[in-house]
Amino acid sequence: MRFIHTADWHIGQTINGWTREAEHRAFLAGLPDLVAETGADALIVAGDVFDGINPSNDSLRLYYDALATLNARHPRLTTVIVAGNHDSAGRLQAPDVLLRRFGVHVVAGVHRIDGRLDLDRHLVPLPAADGGVGAHVLAIPFLRPGDLPGLAFDDGADGSPVVAATRRLYGEAVAAARERIGAAPLIATGHLHCLGALESEGAERRIVVGGEHAVPADIFPADVAYVALGHLHRAQGVGRDTVRYAGSPFPLSATELPYRHAVTVVDVDPDGAVRWVERPLARPVPCLRLPETGALKPADLAAAVAALGLDPALPREVQPLVHVVLAPDGPLAGVVVEAERLLEAHPLRCAGIRIERPAAATEGRAPETKALRLSDWRPEDLFARAFETRNGVPPGPEHREAFRRLLVAE
Repeated sequence: MRFIHTADWHIGQTINGWTREAEHRAFLAGLPDLVAETGADALIVAGDVFDGINPSNDSLRLYYDALATLNARHPRLTTVIVAGNHDSAGRLQAPDVLLRRFGVHVVAGVHRIDGRLDLDRHLVPLPAADGGVGAHVLAIPFLRPGDLPGLAFDDGADGSPVVAATRRLYGEAVAAARERIGAAPLIATGHLHCLGALESEGAERRIVVGGEHAVPADIFPADVAYVALGHLHRAQGVGRDTVRYAGSPFPLSATELPYRHAVTVVDVDPDGAVRWVERPLARPVPCLRLPETGALKPADLAAAVAALGLDPALPREVQPLVHVVLAPDGPLAGVVVEAERLLEAHPLRCAGIRIERPAAATEGRAPETKALRLSDWRPEDLFARAFETRNGVPPGPEHREAFRRLLVAE
C-alpha cells in the first residue's frame, strides 16, 4: 500500500501581518491531484494543522473544504490526522464522529480505557490497492505531561524522566497494537523534536515538557515500519532511515527559504519493507531574501528591489514575500522606517526587515553576564530591550503604543 506523509500546514499563519491563505489554498487544492498522481491509498497529517489554538472561521472553512474535496475525488482514501502543539486538541477532535463518515480519523489526545491505550481510537487500518488492509497506523499526537504514563521528576532515576515516559508510552502502545494485528506492518506518528534533527530558528515553537526539549529517535520500537513525524519544518530523516519529518509545505519563516519543501510518498510491502521518496512542492508565492546572502547597505535597497523585475499586475495576496537584511554604515535611526517606505512603493509584501549591527559597534564590548531579575523591570522596558536587540534601533512611539494596547488586552 502507498500513503502520503505531510505535516505542519499551519493554516491561518501570517507573516509580518500578511496572510498566507493563497498559499494554503493552492497547496490544499493540489492534494487531490497529488493523491491521483501517486495512486496513494491514504494520507497522514502529522500535526500542526492550524497555526493557533483558535483558528478563524476562514481557516476552518479552508480545512473542511479540503477534506470534503479529497473525499469527493477519492472516496476510498483514508486520512489520519493527529494534533500538534499548535493545535487545540478539543477543537480538532470535536467533529471526529462526522469526519469518520468521510474516511477521516482525527486523534488529538491520548485516550485510555482502564489505563490501556484505546486502540479503537488510536489504531487505524489503512487500505491496500486490492481492497484489503495494507498496514495500520498507530496515531499518537503531540504528548502533553498528562499523557505520559508514570512521569515523575523526583523518582531519583538516572536519565530524563520525560524521555523514559515517552519511550514507555510508545513501547506500550506498539505492544498493544501487536497483540491485535500480529506482525502486520505498523506505522506510527509523532509530533515532537528528535535529537539530531535540524530545527528552523525562529519558526518552530520549542516543545518543553519538564525542561526537556528533545527526545532520542530510538524511543520508537524497531519493529515499526515507518514513523511519520511532524513539528520540524525541514524535510529530513533522523536516527534510522524510516523515521522522518515531512516538513512544512512552504516556507513559514526566513530561516526556511533555502529548504526544499515536499511531501513524502511511502510504499509499504506486506512484509513491512518500506520505500519512500520525497515529492517536491512548488511554492505558490515567491518567498525571497534581499540580498540572498549577507546584508545590504540601505542605499542599495532600491536597486536590489528593481532587479527583482516584479509584476505590478499581480493581486496583492500573491505578490512576493520579501525578507530584507540591512547593514547600515551610519546612524541606525530611521533606517527601518525609510526601508519600509521604499518597499511599500513596489508590488511586494515586506515579510520583515532585520538589521545587522556593524561589527565596529560590538568590537571590544564585554559580554553581558549580569542576570536580570524580572521583578526589577517593567514589561515595557523588557519590550524595548528586546525590540532594540532584534532591530538595532529603539522602538518608536508607535511601537510602544502598540505594545501598551497588547498589554491591556492581556
